[in-house]
Amino acid sequence: MSSLHSAFRENITFVHPVYFIISGLEGIPNVRYYYVFLLLAYGVSVLGNVTVMALIVLDHNLRTPKYVAVFNLAFVDLMCSSALVPKAIDIFLFNHPYISYSDCLTFLFVCYTCLSMQSFNLVALSYDRLVAVTFPLHYKARVTHRFMLSLILSFWVFVMMGNVIAVGLINRLSFCGSVVINSYFCDHGQIYRLACNDNTPSSVIGALFSVVNFWLPLVFILLTYLCIFCTLVKVATPQQGLRAFKTCVGHLSLVAIYFIPLLITFTLKEKMPPDARIINLSLTSVLPPMLNPIIYVLQTREIKVSVKKLLKMSQKSKIIIIKSTM
Repeated sequence: MSSLHSAFRENITFVHPVYFIISGLEGIPNVRYYYVFLLLAYGVSVLGNVTVMALIVLDHNLRTPKYVAVFNLAFVDLMCSSALVPKAIDIFLFNHPYISYSDCLTFLFVCYTCLSMQSFNLVALSYDRLVAVTFPLHYKARVTHRFMLSLILSFWVFVMMGNVIAVGLINRLSFCGSVVINSYFCDHGQIYRLACNDNTPSSVIGALFSVVNFWLPLVFILLTYLCIFCTLVKVATPQQGLRAFKTCVGHLSLVAIYFIPLLITFTLKEKMPPDARIINLSLTSVLPPMLNPIIYVLQTREIKVSVKKLLKMSQKSKIIIIKSTM
């Protein structure tokens, strides 16, 4: 408590560096091949997420509460990949490792906001599946547009307020030694550990955020699928259970892609080499934005129907244009 109090005392001069140096990927062998992968992943991410967002906007059949959450997930994925990948390419491929102090804190805020929202968006989608499978007759009454919009908005407010606090505490630190960040972006943990004054408040916030933004959402999602499994075992025939479970496969795939790399990192901790840890964490921020739209387009019946409908409409419009010019 005294450390938190001291972090907010008035009339203290804090020493802030002009810039930080991001050095996380420099020592990795053949890292240029990883840059090629990052560029491909970013291109697929932009194309896929923009396509999913456009489909939801253009097709009235997709304007359901579930697809409000899917639209938000695509938007967050697009923001996340756009914040991380171009900057990583600029830093490491074009040898611009220097980033100003204020830009680094802004970078930190945007990245952690997007990464946290990915986690909470999966919570919203898991709740949607829970109600759809366990309370199908009450689904339309419980999961409304207003409810889903309110839920997602509350997640945005919560995440942004939390990251404002985290950035504010970083701003109360003094940096009088190294300014080298051993990560692929302005990593909160790597930054506060460079401070030469008391970093306990930032350490506490970091630990609290890992629980609130990672472990609690994961536990909630696992509990929802435990409830779904129990419901299907009790009331459904094998055929009905398989049909209902297929509606959850897409969401389970998203959960696995997002949480498994983080679970590996948190489980192994010090046993994992620093370079492997950096690559593993970077995959957490690169793979979900790239694969999420592919999974939804391939495994969600409504979106596949929407894609086919829009393709037919485009073909018809081309035929009409050709006939009119003849």
